[in-house]
Amino acid sequence: MDRETALLPAPKGRGVGFTVLTAVLAVAFTLFVAIPILALLLYVPPSTLVASFSDPVVTDAIRLSLTTSTAATLIVIAFGMPLAFLNTRTRYPGRDLVETLTDLPIVLPPAVAGLGLLLAFGRFGLVGQFLAPFGITIAFTTLAVVMAQTFVAAPFFLRQARTAFGEVDPAYEAAARSLGASPAYVFRRITVPLAAEGLVSGAIMTLARALGEFGATIMFAGNIQGRTQTMPLAIYTALQSDITASVALAVILLAISFGVIASVRALGRRASRKL
Repeated sequence: MDRETALLPAPKGRGVGFTVLTAVLAVAFTLFVAIPILALLLYVPPSTLVASFSDPVVTDAIRLSLTTSTAATLIVIAFGMPLAFLNTRTRYPGRDLVETLTDLPIVLPPAVAGLGLLLAFGRFGLVGQFLAPFGITIAFTTLAVVMAQTFVAAPFFLRQARTAFGEVDPAYEAAARSLGASPAYVFRRITVPLAAEGLVSGAIMTLARALGEFGATIMFAGNIQGRTQTMPLAIYTALQSDITASVALAVILLAISFGVIASVRALGRRASRKL
């Protein structure tokens, strides 16, 4: 087949068949995702959903989840932003290993992450055994929830931050330094503002992942109401005895997750309009 023949359009009938097949598969997959969500929304009437906020299990879980996930996100930003910037701007021995290790929680089963945290920071763990004599206990506390959420959610910010810093033109930073600006000033006033949309997007995704964390939390922090029982754990627990409370919590978490995705998409459209 010569080049001219290869560039000819496909027969009309064949093109229509491909379009129909693509549409059918797209609709089928969309329904596969939408139907379980619709089932959640239809199960609990709005009045029951509002009434669920008077249940201590629900309010404790919401309060704890929002508090711990926010703390985890702030920790990830504080420690992850310098690491992402360093890995973007500097080549050093072992950089690929560092990036691999920090990305590992994305593919690591949460139960494995929780077991690792327990063996590291539990009372008789690798690090915890040195803390116990000072009366410091981490496992099965609220701090353990924050640590579990930080561990599993950090890669979502780190990957986005590396991309955001990588898209900042180093010429702007060089120009600021040539005028006498310190590296800290350049980072704070030039680099971070230029990468802000990507950093905010990463922070939002980190918050969402922390809110939804289950496996590592239950392994390392347990499931204690008001202390370590986050929304996903409360959903699991309530399912055993009160499915209405379980679904109410699930709908609340669904609404938060939807808001997160909508925020990220809005930031993405805003960034695209600037290009």
